[in-house]
Amino acid sequence: MRCVRWAALLLLLGAAAARPPVAAVNLRPSFGGAVLEGHITAGAGDELTGVWSAGGRARLLKCTPRCTAVQAIPLSGTLRLGTETPYRIAVSGDFRTGQHVKLALRFGNLRVLNIEATVLRAQ
Repeated sequence: MRCVRWAALLLLLGAAAARPPVAAVNLRPSFGGAVLEGHITAGAGDELTGVWSAGGRARLLKCTPRCTAVQAIPLSGTLRLGTETPYRIAVSGDFRTGQHVKLALRFGNLRVLNIEATVLRAQ
């Protein structure tokens, strides 16, 4: 009986780790493009390895203390994104307020999440 409980617990934990990623993001125009704002939720230990739009591949940035390009952004549950967060995603292109932009997010486990972001008013 005890083995059955442990097996059920391991199965439940495995299902939680394999949960598909979810994102709720918008774009905020900035110099030469836009910055993603919002949050991305994925399983612990996962990573965001790329973001693409019609304009090409976005830059993944680590901004502590200065912004530098990185190959991946680590995820440990929910990643908050914005102009004042440690990790940022810069999308190149010419955007206008209210425009809907399709994005493809690729994660370390080779999952791809297709989303649509709305361009917000510049600050």
